[in-house]
Amino acid sequence: MHESDPLEGPRVGEDGDVGYRGVTACHAVGISYRQLDYWARTTLVVPSIRDASGSGTQRLYSFRDLVVLKVVKRLLDAGVSLQNIRKAIETLRSRGVEDLAGITLISDGTTVYECRSPEEVVDLLQGGQGVFGIAIGGAFKEIQGSLSHLPAEPASAPQPVGAATPAEPAAGDELAARRARRRVG
Repeated sequence: MHESDPLEGPRVGEDGDVGYRGVTACHAVGISYRQLDYWARTTLVVPSIRDASGSGTQRLYSFRDLVVLKVVKRLLDAGVSLQNIRKAIETLRSRGVEDLAGITLISDGTTVYECRSPEEVVDLLQGGQGVFGIAIGGAFKEIQGSLSHLPAEPASAPQPVGAATPAEPAAGDELAARRARRRVG
């Protein structure tokens, strides 16, 4: 353990070096003491440094505990029910995820998702069922690549009814002309 310089005070964020009492945790996270106490008694977020062990003992929370408390509060603020938050956290713990502060959660206000990577998101309320994400930037690049060798026509030119699509680009369509040159050359 490191000792803090009395002039500097404790180093924020270094777990094991310092602990935070309940009142401090409440102020840091923006929750009531009643919420904190309830979450600890119902094992939603248990203090990792020291739990209350009877009358007169005080819980001591680590910095990482405060991060998890803040995430729970943000999910509540987003409209997720405490029941669904609890289920999501239990799912993570059942999979062996001990460091809840080291994961990324996403919510739509109803369910809670774990974001494992930019491509993999898991619905924690449906037993860890995978869902997929679509990277719009990736789709954009794919379409650009596909269109680079396909014909195009000006959107502003009126098309007579029953007229065939011109094989050559219309005059003044610079982008189509560049595409045509690229195909040939």
